[in-house]
Amino acid sequence: MTFDPHFAADGTPDLPILAFGKTAFKKWLEAQPSARRGWIEVSGFTAEPGSVCLLPDAKGVLEGALFGWDKDDFWSFANLPSKLPAGAWRVDAALPPDQANNVALAWALAHYKFGRYKSKPADDAKAARLTWPAAADRALVIRLASAIGLARDLVNTPANDLGPEELANVAAGLAQKHGAECRVIVGDALLDDNYPAIHAVGRAAAPHRAPRLIDLHWGKPSDPKLTLVGKGVCFDSGGLDLKPASGMKIMKKDMGGSAVALGLADAIMDAKLPVRLRVLVPAVENAVSGDAFRPLDIIKTRAGLSVEIGNTDAEGRLILCDALAEAGTEKPDLLIDFATLTGAARTALGPELPALFSRHDDLADTLLKAGTEQQDPLWRMPLWAPYRKMLDSKIADINNASDSPFAGAVTAALFLAEFVSAETRWAHFDLYAWNPSAKPGRPEGGEAMTLRAVYAAITRLFPS
Repeated sequence: MTFDPHFAADGTPDLPILAFGKTAFKKWLEAQPSARRGWIEVSGFTAEPGSVCLLPDAKGVLEGALFGWDKDDFWSFANLPSKLPAGAWRVDAALPPDQANNVALAWALAHYKFGRYKSKPADDAKAARLTWPAAADRALVIRLASAIGLARDLVNTPANDLGPEELANVAAGLAQKHGAECRVIVGDALLDDNYPAIHAVGRAAAPHRAPRLIDLHWGKPSDPKLTLVGKGVCFDSGGLDLKPASGMKIMKKDMGGSAVALGLADAIMDAKLPVRLRVLVPAVENAVSGDAFRPLDIIKTRAGLSVEIGNTDAEGRLILCDALAEAGTEKPDLLIDFATLTGAARTALGPELPALFSRHDDLADTLLKAGTEQQDPLWRMPLWAPYRKMLDSKIADINNASDSPFAGAVTAALFLAEFVSAETRWAHFDLYAWNPSAKPGRPEGGEAMTLRAVYAAITRLFPS
């Protein structure tokens, strides 16, 4: 666990939280003694979602709290920690398991802080703590909170402290933690092992930040094969097609896809799900130097296709294409990639809604349903084959970027599709991995978008 989720130890004396929607609250209020009704009315509490009213007894001693709860909002309980005084608290209701898990996880994530660089970390030792809801699956809640915390930490860490080598070290640490195997191919060894696109993108940052391919294996070889691929661009300057300062500012987050893949892998291995897991992370920095790849260069790929460089700032798909080609050699039962790939996806869907692409309707439906159930939203977008011609090159097999201003997220997904066989059950997520502003449980900064949805889908696709 990378942060304290603030749960109370079993047996700790606690105070009740009476959680209400507006209709239920009105009925409850009518049955209360006049003195209590007067206090609540003076306090202005009407059970607005996220609102809190502390309840004193007749002597003025705190005896509980009212909370305006939106049961349809996963993040509702993330409002509470900042509004309750120190002490242990319990939800005064019999919650069904799914609701209990949501309450506990939202509470835990509300306590996430990235304080690595603060000289005086926040002292929250006296913060409120929650008694575990009786029906909560404690292992699942801690597992997901830990995975999300890991992914957030990785995205939040600045590029001077999280380059390709450090990202590989995180993967190696997970391998050691869970008894997995982790191989890392570094620098010019990528050429020897036929990963030319990864090398081409990352070579400008060598030797100090040499590109590499992280390759983690875990699980029984006889189990169904699940492969996760995560874009690991630890910083993206745009290369020679340099980004403006405004576009470059938060490009430490361009490894957000790898952060989600590694966080998800941590959860899968911790749960010991019945899969043969493989995680592939091409880790690079897209830098500017005399050795940087150039517009209109032609580069080779692991799949044998040649790529003309229409834009050096469309580098993520180049490193992913080598990783996806390798992933396909094992014929996985399920292949999922995660990438902060295009601004076009954000223009279409905004920062909160990851784009999902898949050739397989049943797989997409499973992922979308899991996203809805977990309130970890996804939106399916089309792999519209007629747009493939936008990537045509006159002198190579394909261009990495279209000159058209249209359908940038679709053409990026179509580029990746060239490196995944039609038979492979594959899903591609184009996500932002960042909260541009703070909300309860979601501080400004790195975010593990899609992690809860995909974890839930995987448990359904590969049941124990």
